[in-house]
Amino acid sequence: MKHFKVAAAIITYKNEILCMQRPESSYPYLSYKYEFPGGKIEAGETVEAALSRELQEEMALAVTVLPENFFMTVNHQYPDFSIEMHSYIIPVECKDFERLEHHHHSWLTAARLNELDWAPADIPIIEKLMNN
Repeated sequence: MKHFKVAAAIITYKNEILCMQRPESSYPYLSYKYEFPGGKIEAGETVEAALSRELQEEMALAVTVLPENFFMTVNHQYPDFSIEMHSYIIPVECKDFERLEHHHHSWLTAARLNELDWAPADIPIIEKLMNN
């Protein structure tokens, strides 16, 4: 079974968190689920460099991801693959970005995150954000 190491950004603006909705997927159980933006870590890349690259590719968002931005790691087994997801809190100065790969997005306070239908691997992050 495939295993992926991925990085995810918890993008914050003031008291809101960016929630991105996936497009239709070859994995039906992930189609249109909400997630934190990010993606696979390539060979030879640091987690922080991978996340910066993915945010540039998916959102035309130029940010510097620092080790001190680390939030938590989630290991999750999906039916067809497993992931090790490293998440980072990334504060931004404004809400401007280009949605290049996702279907939809919302900005929500931590208290409202559970109103969306999240990808299962993101749920532990949601729970920790809501309890902080």
